[in-house]
Amino acid sequence: MLLNLIKKSKYIVVYTGAGMSTESGLPDFRSTKSGLWEQEDPTAVASTDALNRNVELFFEFYRKRVVGVKDCSPHKGHDILAKWEREGIIQGIITQNVDGFHSVAGSDNVMELHGTLQEVHCQSCGQVYGNEMYESETFYCACGGKLRPSVVLFGEGLQEDIFMKAIDASERADLFIVLGSSLTVTPANQFPLLAKEQGAKLVIVNLEPTSFDHYADLVIHNQKIGEVLAELNHQLTSK
Repeated sequence: MLLNLIKKSKYIVVYTGAGMSTESGLPDFRSTKSGLWEQEDPTAVASTDALNRNVELFFEFYRKRVVGVKDCSPHKGHDILAKWEREGIIQGIITQNVDGFHSVAGSDNVMELHGTLQEVHCQSCGQVYGNEMYESETFYCACGGKLRPSVVLFGEGLQEDIFMKAIDASERADLFIVLGSSLTVTPANQFPLLAKEQGAKLVIVNLEPTSFDHYADLVIHNQKIGEVLAELNHQLTSK
């Protein structure tokens, strides 16, 4: 059914969540026991308050995350989505993930709602650097300002231009595919509903059920995203 939906659609938007990243070996945030926020208080290590008041703890936490991202890489699912974008099969990717793996894999039209760990920038002058600065424990800009990852911290809002671009993509979609998101984080989880309200078909691929499954035209559980995409890609290329 999903293959037919893809073939019939003219504007496909993909939305990815933590399940896309965990298949690359990265931890997620909210799983019971193993989730990152089960082990760390996000307000203490990943907030604007931590950056301003407890900066050494902030640096230590985000250096571990940057190194963790560098120890992993995009999986076949990321590569297939980049290939589909080049071939005009999909028109854009909205992601909650901050690993930057969609861009690393070669996708161009990526709306990173929560930013990316692939870059850091100066809190004072705005100068952008690669994340190797954190890897080498260089936490200050040439101007003396603090370097911070280019992600949305607790206490900050989403970047407006990216949020508006994601709204536009969702409204234009005639097929909206969710990959690996429990759809519990607002306002990001409103994009699938926005697409559905505008007439799009909605597909949810997630290991576990979500509270949005009843809105979907197709739900796929208990299958890895990379495997689902690989099978679809095989079917599309052998047509």
